[in-house]
Amino acid sequence: RSNAGETMAWSESVDTLLASKDGLAAFRTFLKSEFSEENVEFWLACEDFKKTKSSTKIASKAQKIYSDFIQADAPKEINIDFHTKTHISQNISEPTLSCFDDAQRLIYSLMAKDSFPRFLRSEVYKELVKKQQNGNQKRWLPFL
Repeated sequence: RSNAGETMAWSESVDTLLASKDGLAAFRTFLKSEFSEENVEFWLACEDFKKTKSSTKIASKAQKIYSDFIQADAPKEINIDFHTKTHISQNISEPTLSCFDDAQRLIYSLMAKDSFPRFLRSEVYKELVKKQQNGNQKRWLPFL
């Protein structure tokens, strides 16, 4: 269980939200309701990809990210501009740890400017904050 302070802190920035296990789970639930969870899934896949050490794993993980999120008609295709998509497509045969950086930045920006503010206004988030505040009051006022 996260505390009310943490739930409230999620509103500070999309980074704070993404860094919290519970925040990430709540944000994913919200994005699912908006049919845009591929954005956070892509962002997480890129974060994982950048930590890859083995060169064979770099190639296979890059291919998986490409086929899941980038290529035309990908099952979880993300909404990125033609130029970025083309650049990735041209370099996917010899991927580097930074090959998805531009696309990841675009998706991060989209989440930060678009999905995140809607999440903060959503019933999902308001309910979590209310639950946490009520829980805290009960903890401090055992006679309620």
